[in-house]
Amino acid sequence: MKNNIINEVALYYPNPEINEPVFIKNSNDAHNILRRTFNEHQLGVREEFVVLYLNRSNQVLGSYCGFKGGITGVVVDVRLIFSIALKCLAVSIILAHNHPSGSLTPSNEDESLTQKVKEAGGFLDINLLDHLVINTRGEYLSFADEGMI
Repeated sequence: MKNNIINEVALYYPNPEINEPVFIKNSNDAHNILRRTFNEHQLGVREEFVVLYLNRSNQVLGSYCGFKGGITGVVVDVRLIFSIALKCLAVSIILAHNHPSGSLTPSNEDESLTQKVKEAGGFLDINLLDHLVINTRGEYLSFADEGMI
């Protein structure tokens, strides 16, 4: 008889003695943390999408950088975002992606995805705190700061 195999999302936790806790107080804090998760050499080449996972105190639990796209877009699976959030017991999340063009103006797709994630999180009591669009010049747009969430 064959064993059934079920794929699972695996999380790896850093050694707490090595990493000091990082807390997010505003969009600038989020930008500074998120910027380090992107491949700086690819920011002007292709879109990447990153998710930060936070606990109740807005301490960063970790990030997921598994969505990589092309020059004009990236496919994001909302189920993966929340499967990781549930596994690491996140209370809130922050989304971020880059625009290789350098434009900080969110596309209709960016706005639609943000609302989809916000609605999905509502069912799970996981808050979407922000969605940042970043560019190669070190600038960013915060959906929360702009009143778009």
